[in-house]
Amino acid sequence: MPFAAAISEHPVTAHAVGEVIGQVIEGMPGPVDLACLFVTSPHGGALEDAAAAVRAVIDPAVLMGAAAGAVAGRRREVEASAAVSLWVGAGFPAQGVQIPAGGLPPPRWDLPGPPEALVLVGDPHSLDPTELLAGIDSRFPSLPVIGGLASAAVGPGGNRLALDGRVTSSGAVGVFLGPGSGFRPLVSQGCRPVGRPWVVTRSEGGVIYELAGRPALTRLMEMVQDYLDPGEIGTINAGGLCLGVVTDELRDEYGPGDFLLMDVVGADRNIGAVAVDGEIEVGRTVQYHLRDAAAADSDLRYLAGGSAASAALLFTCNGRGTRLFGAPDHDAEVLADSLGEVPLAGMSAAGEIGPLAGRNRLLRMSASVALFDDGSRG
Repeated sequence: MPFAAAISEHPVTAHAVGEVIGQVIEGMPGPVDLACLFVTSPHGGALEDAAAAVRAVIDPAVLMGAAAGAVAGRRREVEASAAVSLWVGAGFPAQGVQIPAGGLPPPRWDLPGPPEALVLVGDPHSLDPTELLAGIDSRFPSLPVIGGLASAAVGPGGNRLALDGRVTSSGAVGVFLGPGSGFRPLVSQGCRPVGRPWVVTRSEGGVIYELAGRPALTRLMEMVQDYLDPGEIGTINAGGLCLGVVTDELRDEYGPGDFLLMDVVGADRNIGAVAVDGEIEVGRTVQYHLRDAAAADSDLRYLAGGSAASAALLFTCNGRGTRLFGAPDHDAEVLADSLGEVPLAGMSAAGEIGPLAGRNRLLRMSASVALFDDGSRG
């Protein structure tokens, strides 16, 4: 198998790195094209040493890594304690890219064949991820980007990103994947639709005044009264209300994966308007959504169910995990249930990156997954 992964929860960095290197070599002793190394905050200060050890022993063509609030492995997500997760893959060209603070677009791809994808990890305090993604979309149309923003620190200068022999605390690091990786993106936004769809008949920027000729807030209150129980109303009060914008207006019916979700950030009773964290155009079809543990679980299971993959990289929101589900390991467990016991590694993110509705976007409370398929699993 051209993929392998391992996770260690040993508190001593050198010991943990030695454990994951040993297990990965045992699982895939041949040459490695890409190594992804994720460490939790207790190991963050030693990321440079950890990356150097992986490069010295495994000698990957490209090494990308980051420190995060939590890291993932097969059926495991380690939150708020020491852990190291290592993932390696082979059989496809890979090219690392270092993006400085300010978010300049990445350089040209210079390996044979067009790139199939970009895996990207950035520092949220030193770049504008939305602007960066727009630059990538402009330079590489239709290129899917999977990744997230580093979550090891809440302030500038505290995050750690690694690319080959360099470790930085700003900008972004990434790796272009060439033909042969069998890459496929999976983005779970963790919401479920409630009520019925409506057409936006009056809006300005991120403020929606009317849905199907009536005040947007009136439509919301009707939905609450007709469809929700007290527990679901509590979800709204806890900030779990979103608005989904249909991505394909030609469809007759809409289900999971058919909406681009935006958080509802406010409402004005005097004018009956609802505000969201994005722009809504007149004529778009929208539907209110709820985000809670049950919705996040069912959405990820639905999207991952039946997928054929040989390996996966997981970027899950740092607001998921124990905070959302009440127990650790949820997203890693669901992917193992759906994909089988394939090599998996990943990290928690302070904002996830994934393709939706033809553009790469910065997401919230999502699970963004890079699936790899060498054809061995059917």
